[in-house]
Amino acid sequence: MSESDRRPKPRRRVFEAAAAIAAIALVVAGLRQFFSGEAERRDSRPTGTIEDVLALRDRDDLNVLFVLVDTLRADRLGSYGYERDTSPNIDALAATGIRFAQQVSQSSWTKCSMSSLWTGLYPARTRSLRAYDVLSDEATMPAELFRDAGFRTAAVWRNGWIAPNFGFSQGFEIYLSPQGRRGARMNQVDNPNITLEGSDADIIDSAREFLRVHGHERWFLYLHMMDVHQYAYSEDTALFGVAYSDSYDNAIRWVDSLLGHLFDDLEQQGLRERTVIVFGADHGEAFGEHGAGGHAYNVYGEVTSTPLILSFPFHLEPGIIVEARSENVDLWPTVLELVGLPPLPDPDGQSLVPQIVAAAGGGLDDDAEGIAIAHLDQSWARVRQNPRPMVAFNEGRWRLIYRAHAPKTSELYDKWQDPREQQNLADDWPEVLEDLTAKAEAYLASRPPPWGDDAPAVEIDEMQLNQLRALGYGVQ
Repeated sequence: MSESDRRPKPRRRVFEAAAAIAAIALVVAGLRQFFSGEAERRDSRPTGTIEDVLALRDRDDLNVLFVLVDTLRADRLGSYGYERDTSPNIDALAATGIRFAQQVSQSSWTKCSMSSLWTGLYPARTRSLRAYDVLSDEATMPAELFRDAGFRTAAVWRNGWIAPNFGFSQGFEIYLSPQGRRGARMNQVDNPNITLEGSDADIIDSAREFLRVHGHERWFLYLHMMDVHQYAYSEDTALFGVAYSDSYDNAIRWVDSLLGHLFDDLEQQGLRERTVIVFGADHGEAFGEHGAGGHAYNVYGEVTSTPLILSFPFHLEPGIIVEARSENVDLWPTVLELVGLPPLPDPDGQSLVPQIVAAAGGGLDDDAEGIAIAHLDQSWARVRQNPRPMVAFNEGRWRLIYRAHAPKTSELYDKWQDPREQQNLADDWPEVLEDLTAKAEAYLASRPPPWGDDAPAVEIDEMQLNQLRALGYGVQ
C-alpha cells in the first residue's frame, strides 16, 4: 500500500449534514442580526510578551486557525494604512499580535501561489505553474505534520483551484467545499464571476459546526474565503458605494464581519486562549495601476503585496510590527517553529522568528530588505501555448520585472522611492538590471523539489472547467 493510500480519507458526508443543521439554525436566528457586526466583542485573553510567543512550542494545548482571504491586497486593510474602515476585526488581530509590513506572495494566481505557500517552495520548484499541473502527493504539507502530531485537521474552501485533484487535500481528514444553503441576497459587482454558488457565510457555518464537534480536541482548521474575490457582500456591509473599487471594499468589510463572529465563537467556547490565528492571502488585486484590473495577469506589487498577521492566545501590548521583507513561503516555516512542529523539507522560505525577535526589541533584522520572488506563467490558462514566465525579483531597494520570453522588456523599480512601481528605471541603472536579470534567470533554473523532478498533471473534466470558468478564468 502506498503512502497516499494510507492517508485518512476526508469524512465529507457526515460533516456536510451537520453543517446543514447549523446553517438552518443560523437562518432561524436571523441573518441580519448575526452578520450586522454590532454584537459586543469580548476578549478575555491575558497579556503576553515575546517570551510567551517563544514559549508556545512547549505548550500541548494549542490549536491553529488559518484564515486565508482570497484576492486580498494588504493596502485595503486599516492595519496596513487604509483610510476606510474595511477591517475592524482583522485590525484588532494586528493591534495585539504580529503584523508583517512587507509580505510578498509568490504568484498572482491562486493555484501557483498556494502551492508555494503550503510547501515553502518557490513556484519554479513546486512545478505547479499551469492549469493542469498538480502538486505532487510526495510533497510534505503542513496539514500532514499537524495530523501526525495528533491534531484534528479540517479545511473548508470555495475556490476550485485548490480542489483535492490538484493535490491540496493532503493531510486533511476533512476537506470540504460547502454547498450554498443561504437564501440571503448578496450584492455583487457586475462582472463575470456571477455563478459561484453560496457565500463565505457557508464557510463560517461549517467552521462553527467543526468547532462544536471537535473543539475539545486539538485541531488545525483552514478556511479559504472567496467573497472578496467575487466582490460579494451583504446589505449590512454596503458602506462604501457601488463602484468597482467600492464593491471590493464592501466585500472586505463583509468577510471581516463574518470573521468577527467566528472569533466571538472561539471566545465563548473558551478556545481563544489556546488558539493561534494565522491570517493571510494568496494574492492581491489590481485596479488599473499598470493598465489592467483583476489578477493572474502579471506580478506587479498590487497583486503580490498581501497581509500576514499572527494572533496568539494572549495580547501583545503593543502589537509587534515586523518591517523586514517577508514572503508567503516563510509562513509555515515560521508557524511550525512557533508551535514546535517539525520543519518542511528543504524549503526556500525561512522562519521569521529572528525577525520577530528583532522587531520586538525595537530593532530591524540585518536582512530587512532581502530577496523576494513572485512568478506567473502568463500562458497558464492556455495550455496549448508555450510557457511565458514572468518573474518579479526583489533585492534590497530594487524590484525587477522580468519576462523570460521578452527579456528586453524588463522593468526596474526603486521600491524605496517608488513603492507603486510607476517609474521604470531600467535604462538608468544598467548594472543593477544586469545583476538582477542574471539572478532571475538562475531562479528559473532552480533545483528540483525534494520529491524529485516529476511534474504531475491531471485531466480536468468539463464540469470542473465550467466551475473554474465561473471564477472568471478563461481556461482553454
